[in-house]
Amino acid sequence: MLHPRALLCSDVNTPKGCVCTSSQPRGHLGVRPRCHRELSASLHPSLVLQAVFNLLVPDHAADAFSPPRLGPRGPWDALVERLLGGLGRWDAEHFLFIAERGYLLEHNCAFLPLFPLGLRLLAGLLPCPLQPRGRLLLAAALLNALLSALAAAALLRLGRAVLRRPRQAFVAALLFSLSPAGVFMAAAYSESAFAALAFSAMWQLEKGHGWLSGLLFALASGARANGLVNAGFVLYWRGKRFALRLQDGAALPALAKRALGLASSAALLCALISLPFAVFQYYAYVRFCEPGTGLGQAVPEPLLQLARDKGYRVAGAAGDKPPWCSQRFPLVYSYIQDTYWNVGFLRYFELRQIPNFLLALPVTLLSSWAAWTYVSTNPRHCLTLGLERRKSEERGKARDGFCGPAAFVYVVHSTALLAFGFCCMHVQVLTRFLGSSSPILYWFAAHLLQEHEPLLWSTGADKPASGKALLGKSPSSCGKGTSDNPVVRLLLNWRSITPLSKSILGFFLGYWLLGLILHCNFFPWT
Repeated sequence: MLHPRALLCSDVNTPKGCVCTSSQPRGHLGVRPRCHRELSASLHPSLVLQAVFNLLVPDHAADAFSPPRLGPRGPWDALVERLLGGLGRWDAEHFLFIAERGYLLEHNCAFLPLFPLGLRLLAGLLPCPLQPRGRLLLAAALLNALLSALAAAALLRLGRAVLRRPRQAFVAALLFSLSPAGVFMAAAYSESAFAALAFSAMWQLEKGHGWLSGLLFALASGARANGLVNAGFVLYWRGKRFALRLQDGAALPALAKRALGLASSAALLCALISLPFAVFQYYAYVRFCEPGTGLGQAVPEPLLQLARDKGYRVAGAAGDKPPWCSQRFPLVYSYIQDTYWNVGFLRYFELRQIPNFLLALPVTLLSSWAAWTYVSTNPRHCLTLGLERRKSEERGKARDGFCGPAAFVYVVHSTALLAFGFCCMHVQVLTRFLGSSSPILYWFAAHLLQEHEPLLWSTGADKPASGKALLGKSPSSCGKGTSDNPVVRLLLNWRSITPLSKSILGFFLGYWLLGLILHCNFFPWT
């Protein structure tokens, strides 16, 4: 009788150690414990390297939000700051400040409350002799370590459901663990929380769990404003179900009843997804616009002085109401993006921003290539918005992989985010914007690697065409060592892989490493 490990090694289409067999216990989300170790493998290097680079590279004197450090600092606080201080740069300062003091300053309202609330709750549970900032830094490192692993696991399960190619889904999840936005997955940013919630919601929607998916999407919209776009998934799936019923030739009364049910459930789910964002806008209105709203806390003089020096508006302070309070629909988020960061349609199209456009060029090209590949492969499917059932689907022989029909809505979602980000945002943030919101970046990269890299075609031979032995490949070990990880195998055999593979892995690994060096020392990055 074959050992279960031998059965796993005999399946060349499924990642070794990640197959569902009765001999292995399931972990969270149904992913094997070995897969958890593989998918979170880059997390520990990220934390270690940011500490090393933060110690070796002097911090840049950036013009960024930097509130004064208040209160005494003990030796443990100094140690945590030296080891984890790189996680608290740029926008992370806002999240840490909100977690400690709430929405004290108006421009803090550009950052939604779910992630800082999670930081505050976890920091309160840590039994350590640290000041609030040290506790929050430690909480951010622990929380994002967990959330990044959960996001990779959710992406793996979502990829299996959509692509129907376990090996391709596994490679995509490994690429997520080496994401070009990796520094933001580890730092005190909301990217890991958003990715874990959004990918989990997409997976639940693929399983047909509409209300659970809506709840997860709603939580995601409490972490990042672009979570509102995810309502499009709910609308698409409801519309697709109705279109399929039409093609089945159901009776008119049944169709009318079905349409009414789908429309009402879609409206309720969209309202649920929008609720956290709407409630937060109302909270900000009460906080900054209502007369006589007290803070319930004394504002330290150093913070008031910072607000005076920088022109920050303090909640509950005397003076004129902010301009956005008088709008018909007062949205503090839009006002802050416009006033504080000059975000708007084509506003970033200036000659001095060319370096930032170059910084966003790799992710722009890869995402555009993904959209073109899908459309050119499935022109009729795209023209009918994926609502027409193909004969191949009726026979149960629909194409799988990245170019399969199930990936259509994800390609549309990714392309819409790309177009909006390129035209209306600070373009350099596209890498982390897409890297934490859309699975397409990872699916298409995995698709290219599997389609064009001969080393991933091997079914057990330990020598490529050149005759040289492959590093990290040991058939006799049947999954032991690095042979379980195809990305590591490609990196170990760098000279043997194709130029396309080098470009893809170079982009992922290069941005991952540069992000740790630059971002953690207050240098401009994505």
